[in-house]
Amino acid sequence: MPLDYATRSDTTVAGGRRAVVVGAGFGGMAAALRLRAKGYAVTIIDNCARLGGRAQVFERDGFRHDAGPTVITAPALFDELFALFGRRLNDHVTFVTPDPWYRFTFPDGSHFDYGPDEARTEEEVIRLSRNDLEGYRRFCAHARKVYDVAYSELADRPFHDPLFMARQIPDFLRLRAYTSVWQTASRYLRDDRLRRAFSIQPLLLGGNPFETTSIYALINQLERSGGIWFPLGGTGALVDAIGRLIEDVGIAVRLGISVARIRVDDGRATGVVLESGETVPADLVVSNCDPLHLYQNMLPRNCISAPARLRSRAAHRSMGLFVLYFGARRQWPEVAHHTIWFGERYRSLLHDIFRRKVLSEDFSLYVHRPTATDPSFAPQGCDSFYVLCPVPNLQARDLDWSVEAPRLRDRIVAALDTTLLPGLREHICSVFHMAPPDFAERYRSVDGAGFSLAPTFTQSGWFRFHNRGEGVRNLFLVGAGTHPGAGVPGVVLSAKVLDRLVEPARVSA
Repeated sequence: MPLDYATRSDTTVAGGRRAVVVGAGFGGMAAALRLRAKGYAVTIIDNCARLGGRAQVFERDGFRHDAGPTVITAPALFDELFALFGRRLNDHVTFVTPDPWYRFTFPDGSHFDYGPDEARTEEEVIRLSRNDLEGYRRFCAHARKVYDVAYSELADRPFHDPLFMARQIPDFLRLRAYTSVWQTASRYLRDDRLRRAFSIQPLLLGGNPFETTSIYALINQLERSGGIWFPLGGTGALVDAIGRLIEDVGIAVRLGISVARIRVDDGRATGVVLESGETVPADLVVSNCDPLHLYQNMLPRNCISAPARLRSRAAHRSMGLFVLYFGARRQWPEVAHHTIWFGERYRSLLHDIFRRKVLSEDFSLYVHRPTATDPSFAPQGCDSFYVLCPVPNLQARDLDWSVEAPRLRDRIVAALDTTLLPGLREHICSVFHMAPPDFAERYRSVDGAGFSLAPTFTQSGWFRFHNRGEGVRNLFLVGAGTHPGAGVPGVVLSAKVLDRLVEPARVSA
């Protein structure tokens, strides 16, 4: 059962310097724990009903759905948070490995299974395209080189100093960071299906593979070195374990409460003002909000630095998301836990979504079937599903989602019924969805973007919103829109960047 924090007071912790964290996503929770370990009296405030930010949990008619992230990579980042307080994550959460990690299905009826071990992946490469084995190995070697620099050395380093960014240029040029993930995959792989399979990962972080910097090829090495995991009970079980740690170490939590603005006095963040009018004072403030919302709506205009204003005006948002949740009164045991279902078009479909802002009749899908690994997600003999469809964000002003959402829902169900899930239309039940307007309303995501900023080269490193508030002292940023970027590892690492910027509290709580 999820933990109930709604009635906890922000006066639970007394003494020491005070910190307020606005937003309780993975980045906000990680930041709160790191600040608490430094001796701060910490309060987390979030407008959602439970911790987790977008990692909420929906339950309907006996079916359970993780609302947001469904894949855990780099679990060692969570181990670190528990170790700060002498605890072990594995004492609280059981992680299992889906087999395969991902199944990619293609319009010609073929499929490709990726993971969980290298030998099986290579067998699959040979089965699909024998001549691509050596190219696949060279692609992995390249991904390892990128990982060693961009992830191991730089992911938890602040990028506030343009000279620090400049010093990375030789490595970025050597690693061809100016090219796209698609170009990198195409340089090593010949088969179009393999090119799709090994370029699609940025889309799950909000980026167009044809525009996302090839730095994100490191995801391949991140997966192969650390594995792909699923916590039994879902991502919500991981959030609950972190929530119990938060409670045990004395961090105060206030949920179902919206922060209207950051209080700024003499250029310094001194707390937050709630929509109710209440002021919560603090010695420092951490924002786990969309930076676009923060800089456009939560701070006095005259205190924001010129670079931050420029980033806000020029920001290239990620795409929007349409997420369909449903149950089924039968099971498909042959369907993998994670499936990437490709439609006919790839490049032109992504161009429609990211550039033309057009909702096309066709689509590609990510299909999550957690009951493949954890039967507790559905009543006995049933399956639970989460289907993610990339769509234009709300910059597509002419889309009426009250009309388009039901139409898209029906098209997705029909497509799955004739391919991956035969008989779905006869057995589907408990259907609901989230569309870009829901992301804008629930999560204060500007234009309903699914992942804040798109991960292009010109929105990475120094060019992304900084982890230290730009123009406001004692304000810090974590989450998808700041360095190092979106995805569960990225947002947890953003709190590790913060750890380098914030001095320990002078008086321990």
